[in-house]
Amino acid sequence: MIKTISNMANKGNIGVTSDNIFPVIKKFLYSDHEIFLRELISNAVDATQKLKTLASVGEVKGDLGDTRVRVLIDKDKHTLIVRDHGIGMTAEEVDKYINQIAFSGAEEFVNKYKDKAEAIIGHFGLGFYSAFMVADKVEIFSQSYKEDAKAVHWSCDGTPEYTMEETIKADRGTDIVLHINDEFKQYLEDATIEGLLKKYCKFLPVEIAFGKKKEWKDGKQVETGEDNIINDVNPAWTRKPSDLTDEDYDKFYHELYPDQMDEPLFHIHLNVDYPFHLTGILYFPKIKNNLDIHRNKIQLYCNQVFVTDEVENIVPQYLTLLHGVIDSPDIPLNVSRSYLQSDNNVKKISNHITKKVADKLAEIFKNNREDFEKKWDDIKLFIQYGMLSDDKFYDRAVGFALMKNIEGKYFTLDEYKAKVKDNQTDKNGDLILLYAQDADASYAYIERAKEKGYDVLLMDGELDVHAMSQAEQKSYGDGTDDGKKGVIRFVRVDSDVIENLISKADKAAVNLSAADEDALRYTFETQLPKTDKTNYVVSLEAVSADALPVFLTQNEFMRRMKEMSAHQQGMSFYGQMPDQYNLVINTANPKVTTLLQDINTACSEKTTPLLEQIAAKQKEEDDLRAAQKDKKEADLTQEEKDAVTNVTKELAALRQQLKEQYGEYAKASDKVHQLIDIAMLASGQLKGKALAKFVNRSVEMLG
Repeated sequence: MIKTISNMANKGNIGVTSDNIFPVIKKFLYSDHEIFLRELISNAVDATQKLKTLASVGEVKGDLGDTRVRVLIDKDKHTLIVRDHGIGMTAEEVDKYINQIAFSGAEEFVNKYKDKAEAIIGHFGLGFYSAFMVADKVEIFSQSYKEDAKAVHWSCDGTPEYTMEETIKADRGTDIVLHINDEFKQYLEDATIEGLLKKYCKFLPVEIAFGKKKEWKDGKQVETGEDNIINDVNPAWTRKPSDLTDEDYDKFYHELYPDQMDEPLFHIHLNVDYPFHLTGILYFPKIKNNLDIHRNKIQLYCNQVFVTDEVENIVPQYLTLLHGVIDSPDIPLNVSRSYLQSDNNVKKISNHITKKVADKLAEIFKNNREDFEKKWDDIKLFIQYGMLSDDKFYDRAVGFALMKNIEGKYFTLDEYKAKVKDNQTDKNGDLILLYAQDADASYAYIERAKEKGYDVLLMDGELDVHAMSQAEQKSYGDGTDDGKKGVIRFVRVDSDVIENLISKADKAAVNLSAADEDALRYTFETQLPKTDKTNYVVSLEAVSADALPVFLTQNEFMRRMKEMSAHQQGMSFYGQMPDQYNLVINTANPKVTTLLQDINTACSEKTTPLLEQIAAKQKEEDDLRAAQKDKKEADLTQEEKDAVTNVTKELAALRQQLKEQYGEYAKASDKVHQLIDIAMLASGQLKGKALAKFVNRSVEMLG
């Protein structure tokens, strides 16, 4: 019961000499109106906690009774009440904590901080005044726990003027009564208030009651006599890890993220007392898509009060993919306690979290590797992102970061290097780690590698290309003479013929005349697909008799740069470049030898005269250049320059005619098209119309 005794009333001005203080509070100090409820309830919880502390040391006698903080709505009166049964306040304490905002020289203060409000909170106790963001009038009814203390009623309409008078209040504690402004009528709705309570007050250490629990009865929701408790006063992160089971951690995970159906993969319990205070639980979630990443975030608390889920400043960016809770009273906050500020403690806390995560993963890897391997594909993104972002994390994680080969076996980098070292070290002493990004598309190349006794990794992850490049860079400068010997190199298994990927000796020479080389090169060049997005270059190599007669390769460096450009700023240049492929003609394969014979037989009548003319014209060009080689450009006559230019043009025209002759042959040759299509098919590039033509041609060639 509350009864006002008016004859003891007095009026005054809040200890602020400038009328600008309330606009500052409303416009500068708080980034979100809804924060008012968190501030008022936090004050109520503090008052209750103080009462329990005093009782524990004997300064408060007897049963404390009901200590729940209650939130009540009266729609008829347009009021929202926050009620506690804490220590309460005397008139002197109201005057001290409410009437005198904790600074002197208010006008100077306003001028100094109106553009820099983040410097105020925690130092000046302005939380209570957030109520004026949504209320036309705020009242306080308070009864101190102190014996013989008189209850006090305080009232203010949002100006520096207030009234304070003695009253009668039946029980200990404080009622904060907000007369809600018509503009903010949503704060008189049960659903709105319950949503805010669950957002900001879900884990406060004192029970928060809002209305009564409901049950389904006779086809409708009916109120029971039991209080609807909003919060868990003893959340998992405040308890000792030894007191919690895996089931407890999983239960808390679903309490944080009720819409998350999957169980977390791992959890990490944080508990630090020095040099700062930090508790929390972080989870490695099972992420299915980007929606999961952006929806569920790490929640930051300060003494169990929710602050924000934007934690990029205190958690390294790569760890923002994790879920869970961090709670620390040592994290500097802005005035509204809604975001982080820069501070030395922030960096220390961030470093500790990074170390703790790495240590926990190393422990799991060491103690239960089998389970770690089962979950690796789900956590690989976290680990690789961290290693790429933070050298210190790389150093810690390289011992448990895994790679998987085509057979599905897992290895650390050191383990894998030891496995393949004897067989996959090339003539230069470099260790070649073969990989595929698509096992099916690269099947033929993988099988060829296996025939050589080589092992192939499966690197099909989003960040695998970046991770490989980082591992290569880390392998340089190992103390050898030139700093580059004995390095590791990742090479895609289809980027070249297997004999070239891991070179054991110098390449075999192509034993063909220049005319025969031109015959093969022009025959295939004229029949290759022509697109804006793909370039093909023909080359001749004497690989081996049992290797494919014709096959496609792609330069490892250029392909990798293009892939990395999709995820890395500043590399868009590579992304805009066309794909570059090399069509390798294996001159050591008998089928190529036979094809060359067929080409020469079919074309010699027309190509022989052209070859003779080309030879004569080439000699003419060589003679002209030899005659001019000792002369400076400035000393050459125009006639001499024109002579070289003209013969060069004539030579080019003859070569074009030669190319056209081989093209005419190739256009009608099923064998040439079949060889090209086989090479395209083996590299996964034969699609659509071209694939259909290949199938039909193959059937026809069967007779």
